[in-house]
Amino acid sequence: MHVSTLTPIAFTRLLEWLATGASSPGEQSLEVWRRLVAYFERRNRPAAEDLADETLSRIGRTLEQGGVIRTKPPIRYGYVVAKFVLLEDLRRERRSVEFDEGRTASISRDADFAGVDDIVAGRERRLECLDRCLSALPPDQRALVVEYYREAHPHRIDHRRRMAERLGITKNALAVRAFRIREALVACVESCGRNHCRTSS
Repeated sequence: MHVSTLTPIAFTRLLEWLATGASSPGEQSLEVWRRLVAYFERRNRPAAEDLADETLSRIGRTLEQGGVIRTKPPIRYGYVVAKFVLLEDLRRERRSVEFDEGRTASISRDADFAGVDDIVAGRERRLECLDRCLSALPPDQRALVVEYYREAHPHRIDHRRRMAERLGITKNALAVRAFRIREALVACVESCGRNHCRTSS
């Protein structure tokens, strides 16, 4: 789940909560998200950004349901929720490994190939949606988001610093731009996937 899937009320309350006491609400929100990503990266989670999104989504739903979060600053409570998200992710990984190791030879090759075909087809649909959504972006936004998320860790920091210098903006400003484009892409891909499911059924 991504932050962009929250209801407008939940998303607004989340942003207001993250911006508590900050002079720059946008940068404060992004800073909390980046620190959550770093938290999961330090624990060697491959989907660190998705887990950070899930953490903020849970906080947003709590705020939408009328919950009052008194813990300050926001990142402190964010780490509390992140610990639960991390534990669930570790459990999912463990169950996946146990399932893979526990497969018996009685499973037919045809069944295995059918499962692989389904996985490949799902990935191809997502890639097709991503291509469509990227093509719909203005050229400058498309070039920025592709380059921003292209370089893998640990060279990512240097790569993004050079990007910001070339564009003549700060690293924070670059991160805000990329984050907003990414959220729009996520929403577009999810909408495309839902439409595909409806047309296929």
